[in-house]
Amino acid sequence: MHAQPTAPQPDPIVAIATPAGRGAVGIVRVSGPDVRALARAITGRDLLPRVATYGALRGSDGQPIDQGLALHFPAPHSYTGEDVLELQAHGGPVVMQLLLARCLQAAAETDPATGAPRLPRLRLARPGEFTERAFLNDKLDLAQAEAVMDLIDASTEAAARSASRSLAGEFSGAIHALRDGLIHLRMLIEATLDFPEEEIDVLRVQDVRGQLSNLQQSLASVQARARQGALLREGIKVVIAGQPNAGKSSLLNALAGAELAIVTPIAGTTRDVVQQTIQIEGVPLHVLDTAGLRESDDEVERIGIERAWAHIASADAVLLLHDLTRLNTADYQREDAHIAAELARQLPRAVPLLHVWNKHDAAPGPLPTIQGEGIALSAKTGEGLQALRQRLLALAGWQPGAEGDVFIARQRHLQALARAGEHLEAAAALLRAPYPALDLLAEELRLTQVALGEITGEFSADDLLGVIFSRFCIGK
Repeated sequence: MHAQPTAPQPDPIVAIATPAGRGAVGIVRVSGPDVRALARAITGRDLLPRVATYGALRGSDGQPIDQGLALHFPAPHSYTGEDVLELQAHGGPVVMQLLLARCLQAAAETDPATGAPRLPRLRLARPGEFTERAFLNDKLDLAQAEAVMDLIDASTEAAARSASRSLAGEFSGAIHALRDGLIHLRMLIEATLDFPEEEIDVLRVQDVRGQLSNLQQSLASVQARARQGALLREGIKVVIAGQPNAGKSSLLNALAGAELAIVTPIAGTTRDVVQQTIQIEGVPLHVLDTAGLRESDDEVERIGIERAWAHIASADAVLLLHDLTRLNTADYQREDAHIAAELARQLPRAVPLLHVWNKHDAAPGPLPTIQGEGIALSAKTGEGLQALRQRLLALAGWQPGAEGDVFIARQRHLQALARAGEHLEAAAALLRAPYPALDLLAEELRLTQVALGEITGEFSADDLLGVIFSRFCIGK
């Protein structure tokens, strides 16, 4: 027998792994088949595995670039599964660039006698390539790899904890449990297809219907947790709309707890969109204060109004702000009704429209009856703001107390889970037929497994991997 040819080992890669700018410590990271020779060229010594070694990090002339730490993580016990070298020095940009250049220069040196390279070829890493190699070397699955960037990008404490759970494998574990149940069910169905002469009522004896129902319930639970995780990761876009001087900017400032938008008695102060991300119980809400909606001869204001309508069209929720101090004005009431009708006409049915009645503290005479889901508040005094915050969470779909049981998720995960649910429902429909078509049932179960496999990377196209890892930062 001939030995199978081995796949060529990938080139070693190098990058600065810490953010640009000045800092106390900066890190240059190298990963490749063998980095021991490179470590020796820079530190002048052999490094013990996983032991931080302090000393001079030297340039090609032997002079120190800096005093710092060098760590060697031999394969496969490293982040990428390859040999990894980390050089930790003072975090100035010049020092980092000198160390990066030194690594590349050392790898480019040749033996004067033979002209052969002294070290393996080294190149700059692409964005996300270290984590991509961790995925390709089975150190992480795809959901865990994505959680790395989600943890870095987390905008709230709850999102960070959720991403940490996904990185630790909770999301992947839930997907693998579903997959194992599917494999067992597929085995029963396909065994029946392979041995039809046995005439055994496998559907009844093995309780296939019950197993499929349990899978559907488990999938629904995973979907609910993933939807909450996606909400923690992405939040929702909330647009504040209404006539000029209704208090939109004051409401944004009150929700943000800072003077972000200019507030004056002059109508039309807000000409452009002012955006601020706030968090309520760990859920990020991207709140936009827009120009007052009205007819205007001012060219700049008209542009602001057009932008307001554009943001309204892409909102996840819209707050229509009413001014309680002007309800007795016929012109105001007419324009308010026109805006409400236009919003109702333009907004998709799935986008909620919440009526908010502002200036509760200054309203003259008896207050009108607030219909339906409307909220009366005062952006000036803060009265009613907590009720608005809770209503915004409800509009977002957040379940109170859910943050301890969710894992971070992306839209592609939700889409894959939805496809898996559709295939399981199709399988259930086949089982409800008087004479189930077992070949079609087996195919629906296979497609369910494929959809779930897209989440962890068991069934993933190369172009999908390229898109995912290209969005990582360089050095990660």
